[in-house]
Amino acid sequence: MQNLKTLYHPDVKTLDNKSIFTRLATRSIAIKDNTILLLYTERYEDYSLPGGGLDSGEDKIKRMMRKLTEETCAQNIKNIKPFGIYEEYRPWYKPGFDIQHMISYCYTCEINKELDITKMVHYETKNEMKAKWINIHEAIAHNKKTMANSNKKGMFIERETFLLELLAEDLD
Repeated sequence: MQNLKTLYHPDVKTLDNKSIFTRLATRSIAIKDNTILLLYTERYEDYSLPGGGLDSGEDKIKRMMRKLTEETCAQNIKNIKPFGIYEEYRPWYKPGFDIQHMISYCYTCEINKELDITKMVHYETKNEMKAKWINIHEAIAHNKKTMANSNKKGMFIERETFLLELLAEDLD
């Protein structure tokens, strides 16, 4: 799969002599007629792709489908294709590691436009996450406004906005 971008957080000056925790994740990209299925998170005031971390040995495609179903209740997931990899190096604030290396495997897919009731986990419900079909350009503009003006923004909004802009280029 093609590497789309590698981002180094401004606080990560070097990887030399650092203990690095690697986390693998999948992201789902479902687009219909210039709208994209995203998760809006009230807590962070941002739009993000459905997805989540991989457990050790878990199949990437199966995980992508499971998270997409849990978070959005997407039905009839098909025509899954690799889109690319987005890598991030960020400070890690839990004991034992200095840096988190996040590798997100992104896949496009087709789904039914109608969604059912989601099965969010506790923190997703607490953060008021909701699945929504939205015009991709509106989502990009919203995230950019959040990045510029909100002190609530989440740590992954740069990744999400980059991926949305890349997808919008493909649509245009």
